[in-house]
Amino acid sequence: MTASLIVLGSANTDYTVLVERHPQPGETLLGDELVVATGGKGANQALAAARSGAMPVFLGAVGDDGNGRQMLDALGSGGVDVSSVAVVDDAPTGIALITVSRDGENTIVVAAGANARVNSHEVEAAIRAVAGPGTVLLAQLEIPLPVVAEAAAIIDELGGRTVLNLSPSREIPDALLALCDPLVVNESEAHDLAGLPVGSVDEATAAAQALLDRCRSVVITLGGDGAVYAAPGASGHLPAPRVTVVDTTGAGDAFVGALCADLAENRADLRTAVESGVAAGAAAVQWLGAQPPRD
Repeated sequence: MTASLIVLGSANTDYTVLVERHPQPGETLLGDELVVATGGKGANQALAAARSGAMPVFLGAVGDDGNGRQMLDALGSGGVDVSSVAVVDDAPTGIALITVSRDGENTIVVAAGANARVNSHEVEAAIRAVAGPGTVLLAQLEIPLPVVAEAAAIIDELGGRTVLNLSPSREIPDALLALCDPLVVNESEAHDLAGLPVGSVDEATAAAQALLDRCRSVVITLGGDGAVYAAPGASGHLPAPRVTVVDTTGAGDAFVGALCADLAENRADLRTAVESGVAAGAAAVQWLGAQPPRD
Protein backbone atom coordinates (compact mmCIF):
# COMPACT_ATOMS: atom_id res chain seq x y z
CA MET A 1 0.00 0.00 0.00
CA THR A 2 1.32 3.44 -0.91
CA ALA A 3 2.11 5.67 2.08
CA SER A 4 0.55 9.13 2.06
CA LEU A 5 3.19 10.52 4.46
CA ILE A 6 6.79 9.52 5.16
CA VAL A 7 8.63 11.26 7.99
CA LEU A 8 12.40 11.06 7.70
CA GLY A 9 14.20 12.36 10.75
CA SER A 10 15.61 12.09 14.24
CA ALA A 11 14.50 10.23 17.33
CA ASN A 12 15.86 11.35 20.71
CA THR A 13 15.33 10.86 24.40
CA ASP A 14 14.69 14.31 25.91
CA TYR A 15 16.00 15.24 29.35
CA THR A 16 14.19 18.42 30.42
CA VAL A 17 14.71 20.61 33.50
CA LEU A 18 12.53 23.60 34.39
CA VAL A 19 14.54 26.59 35.65
CA GLU A 20 13.68 30.07 36.90
CA ARG A 21 15.91 31.54 34.19
CA HIS A 22 18.59 30.30 31.84
CA PRO A 23 22.13 30.30 33.31
CA GLN A 24 24.83 32.70 32.22
CA PRO A 25 28.10 31.26 30.84
CA GLY A 26 29.98 29.61 33.70
CA GLU A 27 26.98 29.78 36.06
CA THR A 28 25.36 26.84 37.85
CA LEU A 29 21.65 26.95 38.71
CA LEU A 30 19.40 24.56 40.58
CA GLY A 31 16.40 23.38 38.58
CA ASP A 32 13.24 21.41 39.24
CA GLU A 33 12.91 17.65 38.82
CA LEU A 34 14.23 16.00 35.67
CA VAL A 35 11.58 15.04 33.10
CA VAL A 36 12.56 12.21 30.72
CA ALA A 37 10.48 11.78 27.56
CA THR A 38 10.67 10.68 23.94
CA GLY A 39 11.52 13.42 21.45
CA GLY A 40 13.57 14.31 18.38
CA LYS A 41 12.22 16.52 15.61
CA GLY A 42 11.40 13.61 13.32
CA ALA A 43 9.62 11.57 15.97
CA ASN A 44 7.81 14.64 17.30
CA GLN A 45 6.54 15.57 13.85
CA ALA A 46 5.49 12.02 13.04
CA LEU A 47 3.42 11.82 16.23
CA ALA A 48 1.94 15.27 15.59
CA ALA A 49 0.91 14.16 12.08
CA ALA A 50 -0.66 11.01 13.47
CA ARG A 51 -2.62 13.02 16.03
CA SER A 52 -3.91 15.13 13.13
CA GLY A 53 -5.27 12.11 11.26
CA ALA A 54 -2.37 10.95 9.07
CA MET A 55 -0.82 7.47 9.10
CA PRO A 56 2.89 8.31 8.80
CA VAL A 57 5.72 5.91 8.08
CA PHE A 58 8.78 6.88 10.14
CA LEU A 59 12.30 6.46 8.76
CA GLY A 60 15.20 6.95 11.17
CA ALA A 61 17.47 5.11 13.56
CA VAL A 62 17.60 4.31 17.27
CA GLY A 63 20.16 2.51 19.38
CA ASP A 64 19.80 -1.07 20.55
CA ASP A 65 19.06 0.15 24.07
CA GLY A 66 16.24 0.91 26.49
CA ASN A 67 15.72 4.41 25.12
CA GLY A 68 15.38 3.02 21.61
CA ARG A 69 12.81 0.45 22.67
CA GLN A 70 10.81 3.11 24.51
CA MET A 71 10.92 5.31 21.41
CA LEU A 72 9.58 2.58 19.14
CA ASP A 73 6.83 1.78 21.65
CA ALA A 74 5.84 5.47 21.91
CA LEU A 75 5.72 5.96 18.16
CA GLY A 76 3.89 2.71 17.48
CA SER A 77 1.26 3.32 20.16
CA GLY A 78 0.84 6.84 18.78
CA GLY A 79 -0.20 5.62 15.33
CA VAL A 80 3.17 5.76 13.55
CA ASP A 81 4.48 2.90 11.38
CA VAL A 82 7.94 2.04 12.77
CA SER A 83 8.56 -1.13 10.74
CA SER A 84 11.33 0.56 8.71
CA VAL A 85 13.21 2.18 11.63
CA ALA A 86 16.83 1.00 11.85
CA VAL A 87 18.08 -0.35 15.18
CA VAL A 88 21.87 0.07 15.36
CA ASP A 89 24.30 -1.52 17.77
CA ASP A 90 27.23 0.87 17.34
CA ALA A 91 25.59 4.04 18.72
CA PRO A 92 23.08 4.91 21.46
CA THR A 93 19.69 6.46 20.83
CA GLY A 94 20.05 10.23 20.41
CA ILE A 95 19.87 12.50 23.45
CA ALA A 96 18.55 16.06 23.85
CA LEU A 97 19.40 18.14 26.94
CA ILE A 98 16.74 20.82 27.43
CA THR A 99 16.27 23.65 29.91
CA VAL A 100 12.94 25.48 30.02
CA SER A 101 12.61 28.82 31.80
CA ARG A 102 9.50 29.94 33.68
CA ASP A 103 8.42 32.08 30.70
CA GLY A 104 8.38 28.97 28.47
CA GLU A 105 11.54 29.66 26.45
CA ASN A 106 13.97 26.78 25.99
CA THR A 107 17.57 25.97 25.15
CA ILE A 108 18.47 22.59 23.62
CA VAL A 109 21.71 20.66 23.05
CA VAL A 110 21.51 17.43 21.02
CA ALA A 111 23.91 14.47 20.93
CA ALA A 112 23.01 12.74 17.65
CA GLY A 113 23.91 9.15 18.54
CA ALA A 114 22.07 6.73 16.24
CA ASN A 115 20.62 9.61 14.22
CA ALA A 116 24.04 10.05 12.61
CA ARG A 117 23.85 6.44 11.38
CA VAL A 118 20.82 6.99 9.12
CA ASN A 119 22.11 6.11 5.66
CA SER A 120 20.98 6.77 2.10
CA HIS A 121 20.95 3.14 0.96
CA GLU A 122 18.47 1.98 3.59
CA VAL A 123 16.34 5.11 3.25
CA GLU A 124 16.15 4.78 -0.54
CA ALA A 125 15.06 1.15 -0.27
CA ALA A 126 12.38 2.02 2.29
CA ILE A 127 11.04 4.95 0.28
CA ARG A 128 10.83 2.97 -2.96
CA ALA A 129 8.96 0.24 -1.11
CA VAL A 130 6.16 2.49 0.17
CA ALA A 131 6.09 5.77 -1.80
CA GLY A 132 4.28 6.71 -4.97
CA PRO A 133 2.63 9.66 -6.74
CA GLY A 134 1.23 12.03 -4.13
CA THR A 135 3.35 10.78 -1.23
CA VAL A 136 4.56 13.60 1.03
CA LEU A 137 8.08 13.33 2.43
CA LEU A 138 8.64 15.38 5.59
CA ALA A 139 12.27 15.83 6.65
CA GLN A 140 14.38 17.93 9.00
CA LEU A 141 18.14 18.32 9.47
CA GLU A 142 18.96 16.40 12.66
CA ILE A 143 20.12 13.50 10.45
CA PRO A 144 22.86 13.60 7.75
CA LEU A 145 22.09 16.17 5.06
CA PRO A 146 23.08 13.93 2.11
CA VAL A 147 20.41 11.43 3.20
CA VAL A 148 17.74 14.14 3.14
CA ALA A 149 18.87 15.41 -0.27
CA GLU A 150 18.83 11.90 -1.77
CA ALA A 151 15.41 11.13 -0.28
CA ALA A 152 13.92 14.34 -1.69
CA ALA A 153 15.27 13.52 -5.16
CA ILE A 154 13.72 10.03 -5.01
CA ILE A 155 10.34 11.37 -3.88
CA ASP A 156 10.38 13.87 -6.73
CA GLU A 157 11.21 11.06 -9.18
CA LEU A 158 8.24 9.06 -7.85
CA GLY A 159 5.83 11.99 -8.23
CA GLY A 160 5.61 13.03 -4.57
CA ARG A 161 6.43 16.28 -2.76
CA THR A 162 9.02 17.20 -0.14
CA VAL A 163 8.33 19.32 2.92
CA LEU A 164 11.60 20.38 4.53
CA ASN A 165 11.71 21.87 8.01
CA LEU A 166 15.12 23.55 7.79
CA SER A 167 16.00 22.95 11.42
CA PRO A 168 18.61 23.18 12.75
CA SER A 169 19.57 25.97 10.38
CA ARG A 170 22.38 25.20 7.98
CA GLU A 171 23.42 25.77 4.39
CA ILE A 172 21.72 23.34 2.01
CA PRO A 173 22.25 22.58 -1.70
CA ASP A 174 20.23 24.60 -4.18
CA ALA A 175 18.97 21.36 -5.74
CA LEU A 176 17.36 20.33 -2.43
CA LEU A 177 15.93 23.79 -1.83
CA ALA A 178 14.34 23.74 -5.30
CA LEU A 179 12.33 20.62 -4.35
CA CYS A 180 10.84 22.06 -1.14
CA ASP A 181 7.04 22.34 -1.30
CA PRO A 182 6.91 23.94 1.18
CA LEU A 183 10.12 24.93 2.88
CA VAL A 184 9.21 25.52 6.55
CA VAL A 185 11.45 27.84 8.58
CA ASN A 186 11.16 29.99 11.69
CA GLU A 187 12.25 33.62 11.89
CA SER A 188 15.95 33.01 12.53
CA GLU A 189 16.14 30.23 9.92
CA ALA A 190 14.42 32.46 7.36
CA HIS A 191 16.88 35.26 8.12
CA ASP A 192 19.85 32.91 7.72
CA LEU A 193 18.60 31.68 4.36
CA ALA A 194 17.16 34.86 2.84
CA GLY A 195 19.59 37.35 4.35
CA LEU A 196 16.66 39.64 5.16
CA PRO A 197 15.25 40.90 8.49
CA VAL A 198 12.31 38.82 9.76
CA GLY A 199 11.24 40.76 12.82
CA SER A 200 7.63 41.46 11.85
CA VAL A 201 4.80 40.00 9.80
CA ASP A 202 5.55 42.39 6.93
CA GLU A 203 9.25 41.51 6.96
CA ALA A 204 8.44 37.80 7.09
CA THR A 205 6.09 38.19 4.14
CA ALA A 206 8.83 39.89 2.13
CA ALA A 207 11.33 37.16 3.06
CA ALA A 208 8.86 34.44 2.05
CA GLN A 209 8.38 36.07 -1.34
CA ALA A 210 12.15 36.28 -1.81
CA LEU A 211 12.60 32.61 -0.91
CA LEU A 212 9.83 31.65 -3.34
CA ASP A 213 12.31 32.28 -6.14
CA ARG A 214 14.38 29.36 -4.81
CA CYS A 215 11.75 26.76 -3.83
CA ARG A 216 8.20 25.75 -4.74
CA SER A 217 6.46 27.20 -1.69
CA VAL A 218 7.44 28.70 1.68
CA VAL A 219 6.07 28.86 5.22
CA ILE A 220 7.66 31.04 7.91
CA THR A 221 6.51 30.43 11.47
CA LEU A 222 6.37 33.45 13.77
CA GLY A 223 5.70 32.02 17.21
CA GLY A 224 2.90 33.92 18.89
CA ASP A 225 2.26 35.85 15.67
CA GLY A 226 1.27 32.72 13.73
CA ALA A 227 2.77 32.11 10.29
CA VAL A 228 3.06 33.53 6.79
CA TYR A 229 3.04 31.46 3.62
CA ALA A 230 3.85 32.02 -0.03
CA ALA A 231 3.20 29.91 -3.12
CA PRO A 232 2.76 30.83 -6.79
CA GLY A 233 -0.41 32.88 -6.91
CA ALA A 234 -1.15 32.68 -3.18
CA SER A 235 0.28 34.23 -0.03
CA GLY A 236 -0.93 35.43 3.33
CA HIS A 237 -0.63 35.63 7.11
CA LEU A 238 -2.50 33.51 9.64
CA PRO A 239 -2.37 34.81 13.23
CA ALA A 240 -2.13 32.52 16.24
CA PRO A 241 -4.69 32.40 19.07
CA ARG A 242 -3.56 33.85 22.41
CA VAL A 243 -2.85 31.09 24.92
CA THR A 244 -0.96 30.58 28.17
CA VAL A 245 2.58 29.47 27.29
CA VAL A 246 4.06 26.65 29.40
CA ASP A 247 6.84 25.36 27.12
CA THR A 248 7.67 26.26 23.50
CA THR A 249 9.80 23.13 22.91
CA GLY A 250 7.27 21.20 20.80
CA ALA A 251 5.43 24.05 19.09
CA GLY A 252 7.31 24.04 15.81
CA ASP A 253 7.14 20.27 15.48
CA ALA A 254 3.41 20.24 16.22
CA PHE A 255 2.93 22.92 13.55
CA VAL A 256 4.83 21.00 10.89
CA GLY A 257 3.23 17.66 11.71
CA ALA A 258 -0.30 19.05 11.48
CA LEU A 259 0.49 20.92 8.26
CA CYS A 260 1.85 17.77 6.62
CA ALA A 261 -1.09 15.67 7.80
CA ASP A 262 -3.40 17.99 5.88
CA LEU A 263 -1.20 18.00 2.78
CA ALA A 264 -0.65 14.23 2.82
CA GLU A 265 -4.29 13.34 3.14
CA ASN A 266 -5.15 15.70 0.25
CA ARG A 267 -7.55 17.49 2.57
CA ALA A 268 -6.25 21.01 2.14
CA ASP A 269 -4.51 23.63 0.10
CA LEU A 270 -1.44 25.31 1.61
CA ARG A 271 -3.41 28.05 3.37
CA THR A 272 -5.72 25.58 5.11
CA ALA A 273 -2.78 23.35 6.03
CA VAL A 274 -0.95 26.32 7.56
CA GLU A 275 -4.10 27.17 9.52
CA SER A 276 -4.09 23.64 10.96
CA GLY A 277 -0.42 24.03 11.81
CA VAL A 278 -0.99 27.30 13.65
CA ALA A 279 -3.75 25.74 15.75
CA ALA A 280 -1.58 22.72 16.59
CA GLY A 281 1.37 24.91 17.54
CA ALA A 282 -0.80 27.01 19.84
CA ALA A 283 -2.03 23.86 21.57
CA ALA A 284 1.50 22.47 21.94
CA VAL A 285 2.86 25.37 23.99
CA GLN A 286 0.33 24.60 26.71
CA TRP A 287 2.09 21.41 27.91
CA LEU A 288 5.61 20.68 29.17
CA GLY A 289 7.78 18.68 26.79
CA ALA A 290 8.12 18.14 23.06
CA GLN A 291 5.35 15.55 22.79
CA PRO A 292 1.83 15.77 24.20
CA PRO A 293 0.69 13.85 27.26
CA ARG A 294 -1.08 10.59 26.54
CA ASP A 295 -4.86 10.87 26.33
